[in-house]
Amino acid sequence: LWQAATMRYSDGPTVEVTARVTCDVPTAWERVTDIGLPARCSTELQSVEWLGSSDGVAVGARFRGSNEHEAMGAWRTECVVVEVEQGRRWVWNVIGPEGVSATWGFEVEPASDGVLIRQWGRMGPGPSGLTFAITARPELEGRIVARRLAEWRQNMQVNLDCIRDEF
Repeated sequence: LWQAATMRYSDGPTVEVTARVTCDVPTAWERVTDIGLPARCSTELQSVEWLGSSDGVAVGARFRGSNEHEAMGAWRTECVVVEVEQGRRWVWNVIGPEGVSATWGFEVEPASDGVLIRQWGRMGPGPSGLTFAITARPELEGRIVARRLAEWRQNMQVNLDCIRDEF
């Protein structure tokens, strides 16, 4: 797993989860491009909505998420879709006051018995909600980052389990 003692936020730590799902690529793509999926499945994202004239996954589309975490309270994020490979991959950035605070993505890959769906997330490079904790306790940075990645992993696994459980 992670080397918590040496893990640094500035290195852009990344976590990913993959699940095998018995459906076809178009069906999987429909599920992973539903921005409401994590709000229905994970514990942290409470709601999500498209912004402006955006109504689906396309480069430049924007959406807002409302989040809640026991230790960090409630907050909102604004995201922008930065990459789309139709039927295969889409990526979005979480935009903070000082730039991109995280990058997330979903990927769909055909497999012999269905598809592989992957969700991943990368911290940084800009400050995020972890920055306050790291600044307050720099000697614990590795542990703080590792714990947050473990939370991300847990919620991503729940998202993929929700998709798999639909079939």
